Amino acid sequence: MRYLHTMVRVTDIAASLKFYCDALGMKEIRRMENEKGRFTLIFLAAPEDEERALNEKAPVLELTYNWDPEPYDTGRNFGHLAFLVDDIYATCAKLQAAGVTINRPPRDGHMAFVRSPDLISIELLQKGASLPSQEPWASMANTGTW
Repeated sequence: MRYLHTMVRVTDIAASLKFYCDALGMKEIRRMENEKGRFTLIFLAAPEDEERALNEKAPVLELTYNWDPEPYDTGRNFGHLAFLVDDIYATCAKLQAAGVTINRPPRDGHMAFVRSPDLISIELLQKGASLPSQEPWASMANTGTW
């Protein structure tokens, strides 16, 4: 068995790509439009997984956009997506500069949470050992839920 992808439903392709690609740094590696099924699938890869995702079609994040609008309940039963990052403080600063709310700041130099435009929780984990605690993150309060 091998892991292939995680699928999340999105309500706005542009807002989702702005978050996942522009802010988070993922790359779109393929897209499929299905007129009969009335949906679009967009497959994204993390930068360090791009070559593997292109060759093996995994591991990827599949964004599913249904052309006919429907409400999606925001259930915490989905859990979250997790990404390993080189510098958690730099990543959070970049996301914050892009207008993303840091729901759980990286006070410990190890873990943070943000949410996508469709309220999918994204966990960011520091690669290697935790970084020393630093401001403004160390004293920043949680915002919302993740």
